[in-house]
Amino acid sequence: MALDTQTGIAAYDAPEKDLYEIGEMPPMGYVPKKMYAWNIRRERHGEPDKSFQQEVVDTWEIDSHEVLVLVMAAGVNYNGVWAGLGQPISPFDVHKQDYHIAGSDASGIVWAVGDKVKTWKVGDEVVIHCNQDDGDDEECNGGDPMFSPTQRIWGYETGDGSFAQFTRVQAQQLMPRPKHLTWEESACYTLTLATAYRMLFGHHPHELKPGQNVLVWGASGGLGSYAIQLANTAGANAIGVISDESKRQFVMDQGAKGVINRKDFNCWGQLPTVNSPEYNEWLKEARKFGKAIWDITGKGVSVDMVFEHPGEATFPVSTLVVKKGGIVVICAGTSGFNCTFDVRYMWMHQKRLQGSHFANLKQAASANRLMIERRLDPCMSEVFPWEEIPGAHMKMLRNEHKPGNMAVLVQAPRTGLRTLEDALEARS
Repeated sequence: MALDTQTGIAAYDAPEKDLYEIGEMPPMGYVPKKMYAWNIRRERHGEPDKSFQQEVVDTWEIDSHEVLVLVMAAGVNYNGVWAGLGQPISPFDVHKQDYHIAGSDASGIVWAVGDKVKTWKVGDEVVIHCNQDDGDDEECNGGDPMFSPTQRIWGYETGDGSFAQFTRVQAQQLMPRPKHLTWEESACYTLTLATAYRMLFGHHPHELKPGQNVLVWGASGGLGSYAIQLANTAGANAIGVISDESKRQFVMDQGAKGVINRKDFNCWGQLPTVNSPEYNEWLKEARKFGKAIWDITGKGVSVDMVFEHPGEATFPVSTLVVKKGGIVVICAGTSGFNCTFDVRYMWMHQKRLQGSHFANLKQAASANRLMIERRLDPCMSEVFPWEEIPGAHMKMLRNEHKPGNMAVLVQAPRTGLRTLEDALEARS
């Protein structure tokens, strides 16, 4: 094949059509009128095997600051589950579209660019971070874009996510793809990695520091596995919490200082009424959990930070076991949103509670550089074909997925491919 000097990608022959089958490659930069997508509609809100349905829809048009990306692979995360369920809010109440395409992680190829996009060109291989904003307020210009009144999450608060042949994003969402990773490995990490990075290092002056200890809930999952690796890069110590003994070695292999199985304790869920007999039983059990932390960190050495995301089931314990002056950082509520805690420990021990939500571009780019430099592992556990996107989300909903991060193939015809040329040859 001859080299296309404009894109640096080998030229290939392909017909111009209005719709291409999954995995079929259009000519470079040619945008078909239609595309396949896994759509959610308001009347189908429910579990992913019902709410997700494959449909043919119009390919997105882009404005001057936007980019159209051919999706090679996409990541599976809880945003898709929530979008399908319509919880904690229905995405239709935000973006007002007739249908919703979920997916907040992707790797792909820049396929078309708006006329004001200067930093990316057709043919560039990219990963996508999921934060969007309008870019014209004071937080976007000197503050933190995550505090912008226009801040929104692509693929959840926008309806043009990655479970389609093409996705539409703002140019500032794009980052270089690590070329040593496969398409599916590149697609699985950005949301969880950037979220974990901001939680640990994004809330000055309470960044995780060398020698400190952090308790990581869900340590075998996407968020948790990156929290452990990032703690290691900072010279800190991660104590991982698991719910299945089979996941212990995986967590230790990520570099955890120690692992605790929460099934060995009975102090989960909403806090009983303070000073009731039930509370006293809860406190005994929670202190046993705290002692298990001390068995790893040293007697009397409580954790400096708790990396929270289960929410309702674990929050009372998190706020108890973090040290005086320590911080609980929370980014989700996968076990429920009605968090309770004994506020006496919060005020008398001067503990901090910090909400955290994805990451801004600077934080996402910093995390992405660690991946490009091979200082982190994508921890990809499972890859699903296009037709199993609903099933992948059902596994996540039921907590039946393997440790690490999941990905799905979109235009990449099979796993293990690292370039567009690989994909073309795999189809020939």
